[in-house]
Amino acid sequence: MPTRPRLTPAMADVRRAVRDALALAFPSARDGVRRDPSCGTPGGWVVPEDAPLVLVALSGGPDSLALAVALGLEQGKCGVRAGAVIVDHGLQEGSTEVAERAAEQARAAGLSPVIVRRVSVAETGRGPEADARAARYAAFDAVARETHAAAVLIGHTLDDQAETVLLGLARGSGARSLAGMRLISPTDTNVPTPDLMIVRPLLGLRRDVVAQSLADQGIEPWQDPQNADSSYARVRVRSNVLPLLEAELGPGVSEALARTAAQLTDDADYLDALAAETLESMVSNQRTLSTEILAPLHPTIRIRCLRIWLGRELG
Repeated sequence: MPTRPRLTPAMADVRRAVRDALALAFPSARDGVRRDPSCGTPGGWVVPEDAPLVLVALSGGPDSLALAVALGLEQGKCGVRAGAVIVDHGLQEGSTEVAERAAEQARAAGLSPVIVRRVSVAETGRGPEADARAARYAAFDAVARETHAAAVLIGHTLDDQAETVLLGLARGSGARSLAGMRLISPTDTNVPTPDLMIVRPLLGLRRDVVAQSLADQGIEPWQDPQNADSSYARVRVRSNVLPLLEAELGPGVSEALARTAAQLTDDADYLDALAAETLESMVSNQRTLSTEILAPLHPTIRIRCLRIWLGRELG
């Protein structure tokens, strides 16, 4: 059973973020929770057997491990059951040992079930990062279905959000891409499995705060060597571009990029909903699109209507 170490500000921030995110994702989860100090669970919280099961996507790295540890301690208070899914891509030497170590840490944090899933990464021509990501999210989806999990929790931080926005700007992406990642994504266009509910509790926290929460508990995370590989654009943004922007423009660049993402999310959601509503009057019973109605629309709405319609037609 996990014990409660002395709280530090970083630990408190991570746990609070977990509680807040799960309260938004499962607003009624705490209704059936009761407290019994003799039950042996952290805080004495007892949750119903049919409480939602949530799985941490655990790599063993600092962000996901900090999330797993916090969730293990907060799951009862949040009214959920907590487990972990660990994906072994088999792309690095010693990946099996890394996965097993992460599984042991998950069990020590009080998570159950803890499932290690080895995957084969298919080459699609989109690049190794995208291919590994697709395999990883497919595994999350499969394990969530097998265990009847209600959501998968991912340890993305504010720094990850800032990097995502900056990479989108460099590609000349539209508002939806620049909106970055959502805190809660019941239908997430940013993941290959759109029916899978994704929750990112740490999205409002800086990476160094998350790492500090582990250091304060004496927990050693795994350090992915790919995070120091400058052949990856995201690593160069993390190691070179963002520090340079902070040095030249002053502190707060990452926070500003994350705020931009949040604002664009609201804008993109509104425009997408408006386009979907408009589209209903433009499609005939034969599922053909009326170009006469489409032509006079504002380009922002017209492009979205086309994108939605093509998405429906092409599946």
